[in-house]
Amino acid sequence: MPKLFLQSLGCNKNLVDSEIMLGRLQNYALCDEACEADLLIVNTCGFIEGAKKESIGAILNLHEQRKKGSLLVVTGCLMQRYKEELIKALPEVDLFTGTGDFERIDTLIAKRQNLFSNSTYLQASDTARVITGSNSHAFIKISEGCNQNCAFCAIPHFKGRLRSRKPEDIVLELENLVQKGYKDFSFIAQDSSSYLLDQGQKDGLLRLIEAVEGVGGITAARILYLYPTTLSEAVVRKIIASKIFVNYFDLPLQHISERMLKVMKRGSKKAEILRLLGLMRSAPDSFLRTGFIVGHPGEGEEDFSELCSFVEGFEFDRVSIFGYSREEDTAAFEMEQIPAKTINSRLKKMEKIVDALLEKKFTEEVGRVRRVLCVGESSEGEFFAGGKDLRWDREIDGEILINESLCGGLKAGAIYECEITQAVDKKLIARALKKVDA
Repeated sequence: MPKLFLQSLGCNKNLVDSEIMLGRLQNYALCDEACEADLLIVNTCGFIEGAKKESIGAILNLHEQRKKGSLLVVTGCLMQRYKEELIKALPEVDLFTGTGDFERIDTLIAKRQNLFSNSTYLQASDTARVITGSNSHAFIKISEGCNQNCAFCAIPHFKGRLRSRKPEDIVLELENLVQKGYKDFSFIAQDSSSYLLDQGQKDGLLRLIEAVEGVGGITAARILYLYPTTLSEAVVRKIIASKIFVNYFDLPLQHISERMLKVMKRGSKKAEILRLLGLMRSAPDSFLRTGFIVGHPGEGEEDFSELCSFVEGFEFDRVSIFGYSREEDTAAFEMEQIPAKTINSRLKKMEKIVDALLEKKFTEEVGRVRRVLCVGESSEGEFFAGGKDLRWDREIDGEILINESLCGGLKAGAIYECEITQAVDKKLIARALKKVDA
């Protein structure tokens, strides 16, 4: 069989698109070394400046490693956003495509032609995927595009407006994956809480949650990328009451200053955000993740101080911090920019606050017993089994290192009751107590 090397950059939404391409290219054998591949694919990210540089670097790096006669294909968000410029600037690349033709990747390669459909690809019900990175967890994309108009974000420009998958298509995909042994799912989109709004249905997540709960064999599920203004109290309460959905709330806030929320065109009010957060935190074993941007145009010292105080006081379980990135095709691009030196200074201060918060959160886990999904060998090597708290999303929330078992050998994909015995360098050390039937 010819060999394929695929590099998927950016978010887990990109990962799903990469897995769809793998599903269309199963006549290739996957390989880990680019220099051995007959076909090389880079699925790019074009969200912010750092991601764009990473994507260009990856393309050029693969070109340097590729063997003679191989085919280099570049696809994804960066290509969709800058297709004309990149086709001219990258003669090293053999074929280009954007975000509308992942399921046609085999046709593109066979015909040796570039392909850019006008609309963003929306996964069909019978789409074959090759899940990577886990034998028990899968990401499920529920929609594409976004109707929000955040001042800093260019995603609607190259992803288009919201388009939701049918609940029955999602259920069919889940049923097929459950039959293959998958039981842990993360539902993703650019704006998950707007699901089905494009079809005239408010609170479409209520319908989705009910549909997912009707699928047998699912142990745990969580919804990522909730948006404050489109998330209702009813959906939060539905998640809390669910026996399938864990109390995991991923709500990127971007800021907490009332003034900055308006400047950033978030549409949300501080009081409403605090009310939703309070409801989420009241849930048993709740796990709250968020993200903030520092240095956005218009952010004054008072706004930044308010944000720092808020992060210190609320004690999220996980926080992602980003320095503002000036992006074309956004409202903030034309605003008066904050000097890079000031942004970096604020970023460092906020990172210290978040580091202290995470150290506290990990330390608080010591002595607790958690349901842990074993993922196989740990990042520390064969001396530990790797695991994740069943509440957590895959990879982004941390790792549990299991160094002792009272229930024999541990199996990847199985769930165990584990006692957390130590917290070291943002990793938890645990003892497996017993296997959990699920």
